[in-house]
Amino acid sequence: MSVSAYVFIECEHGKSMSAADKISNIGGVREAHAVTGPYDVIAYVTASNFRVLGDVVIKKIQGVAGVRKTLTNVVVE
Repeated sequence: MSVSAYVFIECEHGKSMSAADKISNIGGVREAHAVTGPYDVIAYVTASNFRVLGDVVIKKIQGVAGVRKTLTNVVVE
């Protein structure tokens, strides 16, 4: 069962552009954009299952320099 999610990312001040660039190169990340609003970057991620999705978010996205916090919203349709 494949799964996809939007990951809302809060970054340290001045790090959103570089974080978005690094995140967009992570396997499973289909798109990542620096945005305005309460979050600094929004990424669209696809994975083969929830465990893989969790690994992408926790081990890879949260490991990018400048990332402070993430909020993951799984697509249900």
